[in-house]
Amino acid sequence: MAVARPMRRTSPITLLLAVLLAFGFLLFLLSPSSSPSGSAAAAAAVPVADSSQQLRQDAAQNPLSPPTKPFYKEQPVRSDGIKAPPPVVHYNLNSLTSTKNAAGMGERVLILTPLVRFYPEFWDNVEKLSYPHALISIGFIVPRTKEGNTAVSALEEAIAKTQSGPVDSRFASISILRQDFDPPIQSQDEKERHKMSNQKSRRESMSRARNSLLFTTLGPSTSWVLWLDADIIETPSSLIQDLTSHDKPIIVPNCFQRFYNTDTKRMDVRPYDFNSWIDSSTAQALADSMEPDEILLEGYHEMPTYRSLMAYMADLTNPDPHREVEIDGVGGTALMVKADVHRDGAMFPAFPFYHLVETEGFARMAKRLGYSVFGLPNYLVYHYNE
Repeated sequence: MAVARPMRRTSPITLLLAVLLAFGFLLFLLSPSSSPSGSAAAAAAVPVADSSQQLRQDAAQNPLSPPTKPFYKEQPVRSDGIKAPPPVVHYNLNSLTSTKNAAGMGERVLILTPLVRFYPEFWDNVEKLSYPHALISIGFIVPRTKEGNTAVSALEEAIAKTQSGPVDSRFASISILRQDFDPPIQSQDEKERHKMSNQKSRRESMSRARNSLLFTTLGPSTSWVLWLDADIIETPSSLIQDLTSHDKPIIVPNCFQRFYNTDTKRMDVRPYDFNSWIDSSTAQALADSMEPDEILLEGYHEMPTYRSLMAYMADLTNPDPHREVEIDGVGGTALMVKADVHRDGAMFPAFPFYHLVETEGFARMAKRLGYSVFGLPNYLVYHYNE
């Protein structure tokens, strides 16, 4: 039988070299790749433990570090002295949970705070949160103003003290962002901030800041996002556990304010945030009559909406902190959101969205995506009293 032409030209040495090359290639593919300990993938997959060793692995080495670190500045060196290539990190978001037992499941929480003025009471309150700090990352966004620069200096000093303190008190990571746009209102005086004429531009700017902060810091291992305003100075230490225990896509407590009542000559409390509400037919009719770029505002006598405000649903005599109410609008003073709600596209519209912007627009957008929104009328957090 005649031998095929290609076979006649192939020598045994060529065949041997081809077999050796194929074998070496298979060994390269099947050999385990070396990766540094404490990589982003490992940190996301390892369940939280109570040991000090686990806390040391989770706590950030630098007081200011990003909440997720998929790349490494220093690559491991192989035995032959050549630096290994950067690892390819895979994140399986299908295995990420956001449950009512957040701490027990080791679910990571991202606290996000737009900040213009630094209140030491705010940071003291955050430090007292009893949720495992190794599971908490924090992000701030601060405007590039003189007051913002002062706030950053005070904030960095507080962060450095916390992150160099006891391991159990350190947070997993903390990021500080600076706004790349100027705020429309320079004054942070409370009366100036709440002028009706300033609300549209102010809240649209706040939306841009919130979105910038969210899109920059939301990592693949984040299960929950807690929006906590910089002037919230008092919450229960179990705030994160309490809010996540309701297992709701979006849930918000009632924001009050402590003040000295000159009539009773004693300290008292009063409602502060009026952005958490149940919609009314009056408000809907008012929206239908508006121009496309006009927005509805709550809490102003010039624009009566007759919505049911959660601020006035609190029972201060016999409160049940677990009582839930389904609502249509939310404030952002202490807003807990499942991270998947944001991943599905719910953000803070910096434009009139059904005549709503910022946190109220966020609630409308989330409901349009099919998520429910809840409030806790009798669960109180407290705003700074200027």
